[in-house]
Amino acid sequence: MVASSLGRVAAPARQAPRYAEPPVKSAPREYAEAFLLAIALAVFIRTFFIQAYKIPSSSMVPTLLIGDHIMVNKVAYGLRFPDSLLGLRPLEGELPYDRYLFRFQPVRRGDVVVFVFPGDPSKDFIKRVIAIGGDTVAVHNGAVYLDGRRLPDPHAHLELAPQARTADSPRDNFGPVKVPPGKLFMMGDNRDRSYDSRFWGFVDQNQVEGRAMFIYWSWSDDGSWLPGVRWSRIGKLIH
Repeated sequence: MVASSLGRVAAPARQAPRYAEPPVKSAPREYAEAFLLAIALAVFIRTFFIQAYKIPSSSMVPTLLIGDHIMVNKVAYGLRFPDSLLGLRPLEGELPYDRYLFRFQPVRRGDVVVFVFPGDPSKDFIKRVIAIGGDTVAVHNGAVYLDGRRLPDPHAHLELAPQARTADSPRDNFGPVKVPPGKLFMMGDNRDRSYDSRFWGFVDQNQVEGRAMFIYWSWSDDGSWLPGVRWSRIGKLIH
């Protein structure tokens, strides 16, 4: 030690404390973590917020064509517990199976919605809401009647002539029936080629997965050697 001019002993200089530096992550590890985070975020968004679907049938022509790819708003009506998590379907009674945790707004007549098909829960259908709980719906010669009045139906596409319709087919003549509370009556816009509530009954509102928003891609595959993109349909809103 060195004596100072005042007779005091100078203390030795102290070194700054050393702190352990965080380990540097390797590039492969950073890429892997970023990839896993992106996957988790995509699954979360797809499960609860927005999901893409492809139209496989002609039941919604002309609103939706075979080969249209659409986006569906899964929180349009509220936050719904998913039917499956990572492909695993929960057992009924163990989790809030096919139930909305809370709702933002009710399903309305005229909405185009994706829902769990009552006849096979592994399938999703897309149709238009024609009637809601409390409505009385009927079909006469292909025309839809709601509470005894003919429904203004600008989206309906009818192919058959009146003389080609039959009295004993639910496609042409149905009801009248009253829709129970909490249920929905669905029909495809292509009325003569749609397998809908006229044949298999009502849909529970809890089975509605979301409302169709817009077409983000459309691909025509009519069997020809050169299928093509329907550019005019991309970005089209679904009403």
